[in-house]
Order: sequence, then structure tokens, then C-alpha cells
Amino acid sequence: MTDVPRSDAATTPAPAGSTDLPDLDDFLADQTRTLLDTARRSVRAEGGFWWLTDDRTPDRSEPIHTWITCRMTHVAALAHRNGDPDAAALVDHGVAALSTLLRDDRYGGWFSAVDQQGAPVNDRKAGYDHAFVLLAASSAARAGRPGADRLLADVLAVVRDRFWDEDAGAVRESWNRDWTVTEDYRGANSSMHMVEAFLGATAATGDASWADRALRIATHLVHGEAARHDWRLPEHFTTDWSPLPDYNRDQPADPFRPYGSTIGHWLEWARLLLELEAVLPQPPRWLLADARALFAAAVRRGWAVDGADGFVYTIDWDDRPVVRSRMHWVLAEAVGAAITLHRRTGDAVYLDWYRAFWAYARRSLIDQTGWRHELDAQNRPAGTVWHGRPDVYHAYQAVLLSRAADGLGGPGPLAPGEVTA
Repeated sequence: MTDVPRSDAATTPAPAGSTDLPDLDDFLADQTRTLLDTARRSVRAEGGFWWLTDDRTPDRSEPIHTWITCRMTHVAALAHRNGDPDAAALVDHGVAALSTLLRDDRYGGWFSAVDQQGAPVNDRKAGYDHAFVLLAASSAARAGRPGADRLLADVLAVVRDRFWDEDAGAVRESWNRDWTVTEDYRGANSSMHMVEAFLGATAATGDASWADRALRIATHLVHGEAARHDWRLPEHFTTDWSPLPDYNRDQPADPFRPYGSTIGHWLEWARLLLELEAVLPQPPRWLLADARALFAAAVRRGWAVDGADGFVYTIDWDDRPVVRSRMHWVLAEAVGAAITLHRRTGDAVYLDWYRAFWAYARRSLIDQTGWRHELDAQNRPAGTVWHGRPDVYHAYQAVLLSRAADGLGGPGPLAPGEVTA
């Protein structure tokens, strides 16, 4: 495609007086333990992982969600590779559930969720869930766990045959149970997580075609759509990938398809672009430039724009906050983007923001039992979009990326960039 004009990627300076974190090493080590303890508390004896309440007990009103089981399995695999002696059992528990309980033995693929008797709660086969099955399987295979290679081969075939659209260089959103009807919608959220999963698949299999697919998605959504909209990434599209700017205007707080543009996804994309850059033999130069531009836009349009610290959840197309809740996952992705950009560029402004984000997280988001999933616009505990504490995936990856940073927690067993790639 023809390059579109780049906006200025200069990043707003971090807030003054927010970068002094003398005990960060000990804090990060403690967070590693606390987050994995939360994952252990979500184990369901009959298979899979529970959605947890605020006090980290099972929420039995929720079904067994595939995305939660996948995320907990992925985190456990990272912990196992990082030397935790008890994480292997958690990985194996997740692989077993994904190989049996949550898998559709009749038509193939995975249900989005099953009830406590093991029956599917609906018949949709969602790209979002399959992206996380692929991520979990890739991580479990890299951890050398039994059954993971078979699970990985299974999900790779399903994703390639059902969700990857070779002509469009993009992914389909969802199917009905027997794979005969696709959804009349395309989404940037599931596509972004497919990029993450494709990076994991590349690392697990050595097959570079998955990284090539990831680059095609990123080229379309970031270097194309986000750049054309001055880094306000559209989230919702028609089947031919025309943006739907008013989608869900009447449901702005939807947890997966909110109206407007989602600040946290800009930050998540910034990290993923650099992880993609690291695995491509001849990466395009725009990967770094676009990562910098996305980060700059996120802190300028999303951080403390309504008078209180923290990122707003969504903004409209005139940069006005729509849902002002502060989500834990957005802050976690900000940490990951900042430290990855600092490691890649050496630019001190990213290090300042990284420290500012951790200072805010410790002040407002994290208590002795871990991360609250949502705060309101005044940074008080809330549950407008997310109730309870359904998973630890974003937070654990932020901690792991931070601990792997040289001079910022000490080099760990995982090399920088190895969270997914």
C-alpha cells in the first residue's frame, strides 16, 4: 500500500514527580507470586478455570469461559518457563479442558463457554476465543507440556481453515456451530489477538507464515485504518472491512465491542508491532514508527483527560471520553508498551511513563490480593464493564515484561519480547 502521512510521534512527557520507585524489584517479584496464586484459586476441579469474584472466589453464576481458561493456561505456561515449580500442573489442567470440555467434538473448534454440566451456552465459534486457544496451545507447547503439541496442531488447522481469510489478509469474526454461516461483522479486537496468537504460533512451530499473516493484519488495521484516522483505531467493520463508526453507540460500555475507539488497544498494538518487528527477517520500518505514534496518541488523548489520573476506556471521534472507567488491562498494556518502546529505542520518555504507570497502579489499582479490574472516573472500585476479577493475563504479562527489563528488576529467564514472541 502507499504510505499515508504520519502524525507527529513525539510523546507527551510523563507527569512530574511520579517516577520514583525504589522498591520496584521486590514489588514485581511479589506481584508474580500474587497473580499466579489468583490463577490457582480459579481452578475448577471438574475442568477449566472459574471467573473469580472480587474476593478471588469462584463466581458460580458465570459459565466456564474458553477465553478465561486459555488466558490462565497461557499465564501458567509462562510461569512454568520462568521457573515456578508448581505451574506445570496448572498448564496441564488447562490443556486438558481445551482438549475435551471446551472443544466441540462433533464439528471441531471451540465453544465460547459451557455451563457447569458441560453444555455449550451458545453455538457461536468466535475468532476471539480461537485466538486465545491458539495462544494457550502455543505457550503450553513451548513449555513442553504433554498434549500441548496435539492441541496446537488442532487449533492451527481450525484457525487456518475457518478464520484466516487469505484473500483479505484478515480474519473472520465468528461462525455458527457447524461452520456454515459467518457473522456479518469484522472486528479489530479479535484480529489484534490473532496477531498475538500468530506470534506465539511462530515461536512454537518455527513456521514463519504465521508471522507473515500477523504482518498482513497489522498492515491493514494499524498502518492503514489507524493511520488514516490519526491513530484513532476503528474497532468495528462490515464484512468487506468498511469502518462502522457508530457501531454500539447505544451500548458504549460493551466489554468486547464498545462504541468509539479503545485507548488500551492502541497501547496493546504498540507492543505487538515491536514484537512482530523482532521476529521478521526484514521488518518494515513503519512498525517502529507506528508503535511510537500509537503510544503518543494514547497518552495524549487517554491519560488523565478528564481531570483524574488513569486512562479512560473509550473516546469518540472528536477525542471526547465516552466510558471514563479505568480498566486494569489498559494500564497493564501501557506498562508493556512503555517498557518495550524504551528497550527498543532507548528514549527516556518511555521509561518515565513506565514508572508513572507503575506508580499509578500501586496507588490506585493494586491491593494486597492483586489488581482490581475496574475503577470509576474518580479511581474508586467499580464494576460497570467488568465485575470481579476474571483473569490475570494482562497484569502478569506486564509484570513479566517489567522483570525482564535490564536494570529494571533484573534480567529474568525469559528474554525481552518473549511474552508472546
